[in-house]
Parts: sequence; C-alpha cells; structure tokens
Amino acid sequence: MTISAEVEAKILRYHHVEKWRIGTIARQFNIHHNVVRRVLFQAGIQPANLRVNKSIVDPYLSFILETLTKYPTLTARRLYDMICERGYTGGSDHFRHLMMLHRPRPVAEAYLRLRTLPGEQAQVDWAQFDHITIGKAKRALMAFVMVLSFSRKIFLRFYLNAQMANFLRGHEAAFQAWNGLPRVLLYDNLKSAVLERQGDAIRFNPKLLEFSAHYRFEPRPVAVARGNEKGRVERSIRYIRDNFFAGRQWENLDDLNSQAERWCNEQASNRPCPEDRERTVRAVFDEEQPKLMSLPNNPFPTEERVEVKVGKTPYVRFDFNDYSIPHTYVRRILTVLAEPDKVFILHGSDIIAEHARSYDKAKQVEDESHIKTLIARKKESRHHRGQDRLTHAVPTGALLLVRAADRGYNLRAITSTLLQLLERYGAAELEIAIGEALKRNVPHPNAVRIVLERRREEGNKLPPVNLDLPNDKRVRELIVKTHKLCSYDQLKSLTEGENHGKQ
Repeated sequence: MTISAEVEAKILRYHHVEKWRIGTIARQFNIHHNVVRRVLFQAGIQPANLRVNKSIVDPYLSFILETLTKYPTLTARRLYDMICERGYTGGSDHFRHLMMLHRPRPVAEAYLRLRTLPGEQAQVDWAQFDHITIGKAKRALMAFVMVLSFSRKIFLRFYLNAQMANFLRGHEAAFQAWNGLPRVLLYDNLKSAVLERQGDAIRFNPKLLEFSAHYRFEPRPVAVARGNEKGRVERSIRYIRDNFFAGRQWENLDDLNSQAERWCNEQASNRPCPEDRERTVRAVFDEEQPKLMSLPNNPFPTEERVEVKVGKTPYVRFDFNDYSIPHTYVRRILTVLAEPDKVFILHGSDIIAEHARSYDKAKQVEDESHIKTLIARKKESRHHRGQDRLTHAVPTGALLLVRAADRGYNLRAITSTLLQLLERYGAAELEIAIGEALKRNVPHPNAVRIVLERRREEGNKLPPVNLDLPNDKRVRELIVKTHKLCSYDQLKSLTEGENHGKQ
C-alpha cells in the first residue's frame, strides 16, 4: 500500500510525540498495521513496542537479506518463488508485507549547489506548451528556453517545431538579445545536441558542432540521469508555465513571441535573483553582460535546406505543402531553402521560385506566372501537334504555312481550318487544292476551300457532311436520293392562279 508523504510524517509524529501504538495509528488512519511498521522501520526506528513476532519466514531471512543486498530491485514475487523452492509454506500476501519491512531503502543522494562565474555558462532546453491549429495542420507549440546560470536571465522564444533549424535560430536570437554569449552551453541529451552516447563517449550533432565553432562556445551535455546539473533551466520552464503562459491570450505566434519578449525584459528581469535575493535579475545581468563573449560579425546560416525530387507536375513538396516552380524544371532534383516566413527553391545556386511560407497542410502555394506560362505552353504544344499532323498527311501544307507566315497570317487559325478540310475532303483532295492555291500565290485556307468546292461540283459529288453515324453497314451505305425541285415550281404556279381568280 502506498501512502502520501503527509501521512508518513503524521505516523512518525504521533509515534514519537504522542506515543501512540502501532495498532492505534493503523486504526486512526485506516491503514494496515504492517504499513505503519514499514514507515517506522524505514525511518530507522526500533522502539520497544515495535515487536515483530516470530514467523515461519525467519529461517529464510538471512537468505532473503543476502539476495536483496545483491539484487535490491528483485520483486517480492520472485523472492517468494525462490524460498518456496527451499521449503517455505507461507502465503504470498503475508510474505509481500514482510518484504516491505526488510527491503533495503536506497540511500538518498545529496547534491552540491552548483555555482558558476559570470559569463561562464548558460543552460538550454525545449519545452512543449500547447498545440496550434493552422488550417488543416495541427502543430506543436515548442518553447526554446535559455538561462544564464549566474544572473538567471531568461530568454524565451516559441516555434512550431523543435527541429534543428529552429534550435539554432533560438540560440542566435538569445545571443542577439543579450548582445553576447557565455563560454559554455549546457544541454540535456536531446537529439539536436547529442546523437549517440556510450558512457563518456559522446557523438555530437555535427550541425551543432559547426554552429559552436562559429560562435566559439563549448557545447556540454549533462551526465545521464543528472537533472540537477541543469536545474536552472528546468526551474525556469516551470516559472514560465506558471507566471507567463498560464491563462495568457494571444492571436498568433508573432503576438505570443512579442509578449514573451516583453515578459523576459520586464517581469522576469525584475524578480529577485535566486543567488542574491537583495538584487534583481536585471541588476545581476548588468554585472554579467560585459563578461559575455562578443558576437562574430557574420551570423550563422540557419535556413532549412532540403533536396527534393520533382515529379511530372511543376510543384515541390516541403513541410506538408506544395510550392509551384517553372514547368521547365520538372523531373529534376532541386533544393528548398526555407526561412521562418519565406521558401526559396534553387536549381544549383540559382533561385527559380520564391514563396511566402505556409504552415497549413496539403495546400498549393502558387506563383500565378508559373501557371500561366504552363497553360500557354500547353496551347502552343497543341498548335505544333496540329501542324505536324497536317504536314504529315499533306506535305504541301508545310509550304503553304511558310508562305502564310511570310505574309503575317495567323498560323494557328490556318492550321485549324486546314485540319477541318482534311477531315471533310481527305488528304488527296486537300493536296490538289493546296497545290492550286499555291500556284495562284494565295496561301490562305479560303482559296483552298474554293478549289475543293469547285472540284466537288465538277465531279457531281455530294457535299461532305460530318455525321456521327452508327457502326452499321446498312446505315453507312444507304443512298438518299435528292428531291426534284420542279414540283415546287408547280406549287408556285397554282398559288399564283388562285390569287388571280380572287381578284
């Protein structure tokens, strides 16, 4: 049975001060008497009234204690099975209560209060605070926190993920806010800092090493399971949760970061410094700031850089969204260079597209000129395919198009008209008609149409009509005889005679 620290304190007080017996304490707190014995035993108390009656487990007690000394985390169930094999006949529940009395408690470790020199060290960590919904996307609200160990000056900046680019941006923003940086930055064993660790052998993230070399600081991870070594940033995160974020209203990420900057410079800076309660964090920081290392002249590039493979459509995918590119770069490998508010797409070192960054999901971010150029290209492609079809069926058509181009005619309209005539009259007739039009030096489809109509009338052929006839031989070979028009003349004469009689 697990009891709270408050109940444990009351058990010890009533036993020492009020001299209550174990049974009395158990009844008053409605707990088992073995729980009271366990609390007193773990506190190192062996009073006269703390009697343990002889038990059938006593012959096995030396074996149990020796085993627990070697394996202090061994479960009571496994110990019970081991002594049952050696002849124990008691029940498992009673045995488990006895083990609570005899299991050795780990010795509480004491920690030294860590002190640092001014400008010597800062502690860094991420903390997740909430989620933000942007369109269809649900993104984590991550807080980058850096704390100077000497003055406890806090830097706070919120981002929409904890990726490496934002990790480095948080560093640079903190350095700019403090106009300097400490000599050592202390990290937890997060992947942005430490990729792999075996004891004291550490493999740092190469990007962080490159960043630290640029700013001349030492990245130092804390020991495994040693949270006390970075207690300043842990306490600062709790302070941020309780004194800044709780109940705060904000419109967007920029508004939240603007409020966080004011809070760091005002409320968080005006609080008493934990190392010197007589002074504020602001006053101690003013003492520490001149001892920070100076910043280099050029900032470290913190853009996200990703290689992407473009498919058949003129878009590249980055961070759950599609960004348009010129259609001439499809089927290639390009580079996306992303800033917090901009996305650049590069071919080699040339920027071929620039877009405002979207934090939505499954959104197409387009440059209107990219789409218009592709549509015009598709129309031009259809025009060229029509010319190829025409010249392949009627070779003289190429010569007609050349002469029409010399005169400035619209080649697209001429090609469309000649293709329609090709469908109606066939390639052989169109070849003859184009030849005659060229002899007359009239490279225009109207001249070709006149020749085709004249040749049809001379051959006493029916006018060509495009009909979508069913695939039936009887329908397709059906001959329709035209009606003679002389009957209409007779009808006209009869009508005129009737009118004359009325007069």
